[in-house]
Amino acid sequence: MNRICVNCGSSPGFSPEYMNAARSLGSALVEQNIELVYGGADVGLMGEVADTVLQLGGSVTGVIPKSFADKVSHTNLTRLHVVDSMHDRKAMMFDLSDAFIALPGGYGTLEEISELLTWAQLGLSNKPCGVINTNGYYDLLFQFLDGAVSEGFMKRVHREMLLVSDSAKALIRLLDNFTVPSVDKWIEPNIDTE
Repeated sequence: MNRICVNCGSSPGFSPEYMNAARSLGSALVEQNIELVYGGADVGLMGEVADTVLQLGGSVTGVIPKSFADKVSHTNLTRLHVVDSMHDRKAMMFDLSDAFIALPGGYGTLEEISELLTWAQLGLSNKPCGVINTNGYYDLLFQFLDGAVSEGFMKRVHREMLLVSDSAKALIRLLDNFTVPSVDKWIEPNIDTE
């Protein structure tokens, strides 16, 4: 892997552990000589992971929509792409990246994770996706996904596409060794019980 896209909050969260996780991820990326691709902002977890990579001599590419580029753009990145829309932003970040990691975040982070996993489920992407589960932040999401499997709305193999660790280094290893499954999405009730 040469580039990993990090999706995360533009807020720092209330626990200092979230900012610590952003710093740990930034350090792990530089240690593995992996370029950071992210949303281009200088605030919250986004800014922290970018600042850490830059401080340690790594490379950072930001992609930000012009609608708020003048408000929160990071001014010291290796490269900054200003694009027309959020859709353009996500498409460019996808094209630039080999894998995806989510730190804690809100609606935007959840939407980005969901879209990436949906594309993989439909066979439109073979790029792995994982989350760093700091302080059990994503536990309720995992419960929801397990419920989707038990209620017949998702195959277990697709549920397992979301890789999880509370360690940045461990998650990078998981992503590097994971092959996105090529399994039909649609469930046949009499056949696919798991």
